[in-house]
Amino acid sequence: MAKPRKMLGHVDDPQVTALMRMIETQSKATLANWAASYAEAHFLPIYEKAYPEDTRLRELILSVKMHLSGKQKLSEVKVLLKQSRQIAQEAEEAPAAQAAARAVVTACATVQTPTNALGFAFYGAAASAYHQAGISASQEHCDAIAAKELDKMVKSLQSVMIANEPNPVKIVWNC
Repeated sequence: MAKPRKMLGHVDDPQVTALMRMIETQSKATLANWAASYAEAHFLPIYEKAYPEDTRLRELILSVKMHLSGKQKLSEVKVLLKQSRQIAQEAEEAPAAQAAARAVVTACATVQTPTNALGFAFYGAAASAYHQAGISASQEHCDAIAAKELDKMVKSLQSVMIANEPNPVKIVWNC
């Protein structure tokens, strides 16, 4: 693979379609908690392996979780989100870490924009593929790893979904 793609997966993949349908049934809080927790468990370690001294993404996740538990204002989270968007640019030399940073920041941004619950999946799929196979692997191999990561995301969201969520997000998909 010459230059790594920022995202892996396609909007018409069955896993992505499943995620979209599930996202439509959940509240912003449920989605933000799931996205931040998933990113923390699966993508933050990829970033921290390359940049062990950098705690900014971990602090962002903590801030989102504190907001979701009522201990921090959204305005404080937004400041960290804005600052965190540059982290991926700084990780250009490490494609897996760069994709992981994008995934974490986008997952955390779900707290204000629920469609990011899908966006982080594409970045996360790339992070997983580049971490496991490297950027010189074939596109087919990376796509296969990405599909497995998307499958894990579907199962993860299914495990935390709230049946008959009283306040589901209202989303118009533009993809």
